[in-house]
Amino acid sequence: MRTPSFGSSSRSFDAAECSREPPLFGGAMLPVYLNDLSRNIAGEEMVEVTLELDDNSVVLCSVAPAANASSSGDDDQAGGFLARSTSAASRLRRMFSWRRTPSERTSTSDAAEDQHHQAAVVTAREMMKARAKMMRNKSTAQRALGGLRFISRSTGGESHPDMLWKLAEARFAVLAVDGLLSRHDFGECIGMGDSKEFALGVFDALARRRRLKTGKITKAELHDFWLQISDGSFDARLQIFFDMADINGDGKITRDEVQELIMLSASANKLSNFKERANEYASLIMEELDPECLGYIELWQLETLLLQRDNYMNYSRPLSTTSVGWSQNFSSVVMNKFLSVLLDNWQRALLLLVWACAMAGLFTWKFLQYRQKAAFQVMGNCLTTAKGAAETLKLNMALILLPVCRNILTWLRSTRARLVIPFDDNINFHKIIASAIAIAVVVHAGVHITCDFPRIARSSPERFALIAPDFKDGQPTYSGLLRGVIGTTGISMVVLMMLAFTLATRRFRRNGVKLPPPFNRVTGFNAFWYSHHLLGLVYVLLLIHGSFLFLVHRWYQKTTWMYISVPLILYIAERSLRTCRSEHYAVRILKVSVLPGGVFSLVMTKPNGFRYKSGQYIFLQCPAISSFEWHPFSLTSAPGDNYLSVHIRTVGDWTKELKRVFTEDNSSTCVIGRAKFGSMGNVDQTGLPKLLVDGPYGAPAQEYQNYDVLLLVGLGIGATPFISILRDLLNNTRLEDQVDSNTEASRSDDSSNSFASSYDTSGGRKKSQKTRNAHFYWVTREPGSFEWFKGVMSEVAEMDHKGQIEMHNYLTSVYEEGDARSTLITMVQALNHAKHGVDILSGTRVITHFARPNWREVFHKVAAKHPCSTVGVFYCGMPILAKELKKLSQELSYKTSTRFEFHKEYF
Repeated sequence: MRTPSFGSSSRSFDAAECSREPPLFGGAMLPVYLNDLSRNIAGEEMVEVTLELDDNSVVLCSVAPAANASSSGDDDQAGGFLARSTSAASRLRRMFSWRRTPSERTSTSDAAEDQHHQAAVVTAREMMKARAKMMRNKSTAQRALGGLRFISRSTGGESHPDMLWKLAEARFAVLAVDGLLSRHDFGECIGMGDSKEFALGVFDALARRRRLKTGKITKAELHDFWLQISDGSFDARLQIFFDMADINGDGKITRDEVQELIMLSASANKLSNFKERANEYASLIMEELDPECLGYIELWQLETLLLQRDNYMNYSRPLSTTSVGWSQNFSSVVMNKFLSVLLDNWQRALLLLVWACAMAGLFTWKFLQYRQKAAFQVMGNCLTTAKGAAETLKLNMALILLPVCRNILTWLRSTRARLVIPFDDNINFHKIIASAIAIAVVVHAGVHITCDFPRIARSSPERFALIAPDFKDGQPTYSGLLRGVIGTTGISMVVLMMLAFTLATRRFRRNGVKLPPPFNRVTGFNAFWYSHHLLGLVYVLLLIHGSFLFLVHRWYQKTTWMYISVPLILYIAERSLRTCRSEHYAVRILKVSVLPGGVFSLVMTKPNGFRYKSGQYIFLQCPAISSFEWHPFSLTSAPGDNYLSVHIRTVGDWTKELKRVFTEDNSSTCVIGRAKFGSMGNVDQTGLPKLLVDGPYGAPAQEYQNYDVLLLVGLGIGATPFISILRDLLNNTRLEDQVDSNTEASRSDDSSNSFASSYDTSGGRKKSQKTRNAHFYWVTREPGSFEWFKGVMSEVAEMDHKGQIEMHNYLTSVYEEGDARSTLITMVQALNHAKHGVDILSGTRVITHFARPNWREVFHKVAAKHPCSTVGVFYCGMPILAKELKKLSQELSYKTSTRFEFHKEYF
């Protein structure tokens, strides 16, 4: 994400060291609080502060409310923070300098110096507290009312309080023993069952307030606890949060108590790394809130930091833009929605319409053709129905091969055919055709077996005479028809298709069906992969089946080969090209990195002549594991890089084995028993197993350059194709900067500048870059995932001087911002980013948000920022989110002047 101007300069702030000088008013961030104060009380009268000194004398003085603290813009904020704080401390020292005699000012004794130092410290803290109180009353208190929720929104935090209490009451009835609820069951009772350690801290804080000594509470006491944690007042919730850390109840929080609360928050959010660094983060908070080094912080200081967090991280919060739509009557809304849906789906609708019309035409033609034959007198409409279904079956057996001819589709994507054909839906069309084949097989085979064959076997001699020339061996029996070439090939095809289609269903392909051994081997991706290759035998049987038809004798009337020959030749040529190319594209492994979250990356040499676009993918094969299996992976390197890189998540046996092959001893045998690693032909020059590459192949994301603005959404490992796009955008920006600098240096005229900018460094013509901005949203469950692309995110954040790329990380394992369980984490996050310019979770300048994005706000933000633009929405992840993003794309396209075009890719 782009960092505001104060972000970089704020990194120079160092924590205030304990010294003999009177303290500054806060740490590196707290002065922003006073800056807000100056804006809110500017022009008002001076504040009277009464100070009681150690000698029982009373001083009444007036303090100007930061008269010289006027804001001069965001660019000057960072530099003015410490200046204003130092100025305030200096005025305070000058104010009380008359209280010291010359001998005291020359340090007559350490005791006197310590006494005056402590007096100045207390005075400084009291003045800061007074300012904080004025600030609290005048400005940002309302902003915090939505924060510090102990009842999460995800568990019903927006429901009616009475309804929530009834749920807690019902859980009490189940969990209570003898009318008493145990301390350890408190979390589950109030809806914090998934963070019981944090709930124990809440229980202890509330129990200390009531001076309860027992670990059990009654229903009445639970209700009292519930009223406190569900109190709508921010002050009440803040007090509970403070009491959680204030274990001894003295109204002060020490560093050790802060550390303990940090560990509770880290445990609740499953942040093991954060928990390990609790000591460091506790010191960070103390340095900020306790610059006087008194060793404790008070409630008002904690409140100050909570209320001011947005001033330091407002750029990381999603914009709450107002609706950018306009008032419309019902008919216009319906019409606009209809037009939007039609505009987004006309390609699919056109293709399906042409396909459906072709099937209907073929069925009708064949149905009417066989009504004119003599065999109709024997078999009736059973014959015409079976033959009509057979004709559609032959068409679909030809068409089903085309959506999986990836090289052809990749080439067609770069032609004008993409304007008519929805190439993103090739697999969906493949599945639709498979469904039509299944229906045609059931109709064709079912009608033949249950109607046609019995009628032939039981027909009278007079009727059989009408079709006798088609049966040279006389009238066949029913079993004879089944055992013949037609019956045998037909039944064989049905069995093979049933097997292939069943194992290709989602539940079998994703191991959703759990079978006992040894039948468990018939599920999973491998079973799907190998069973699908049985369809090659189906095509052979189909050709034989179509060559021995009963009622057709001339070769040109046996049309099966006419339908499938061309697609079959194209598919065979495709597979042959892939085989030859993969041998040519054998790569050498440069680097293997094992990353958190069950992911590892491979960096390979780039084969000669290998050209690709960002967003495309390749197939990998490791002959040491299997000589037949190819698996697709999105490229994370950019076209301008001199290497290829992929990030692979180990979710199946092949990927697990691939990781083991490249990270462990190569002399052992495969765990899944596919092959031996020691085979000479399966090892490259470095001794590592050979890796073959096939591709590149087209994907929806490769068309990103056709849009003005990009909205890239990746879930988990689904971010991989977009990392390549970000790299490519960064490379293009760097190249443009180089061209601009070279142009200025050479002082060429306009014509030479135009000539130079139209060509790239390799001498080829450079395509103009249409994409102006990109918004990247990465949603992941584990904080370790940020290590996958940490280098890329850091590089983009550092190099994106023009502000073209916005990056947003979302961590769903952490409770949403405003939840009490994540409050302390957000505080540490704000402090660390202000001091070091680095996010504590991602390790980059990109701020990590908590919970899931509000996608409606995201789309409204993009629409408001880029009016009258075409936004390409590219999504890669699980199918569940695709529906919501597609719906928002359609909705915002007709509500705003921005047009959103949605593209999806599943992993």
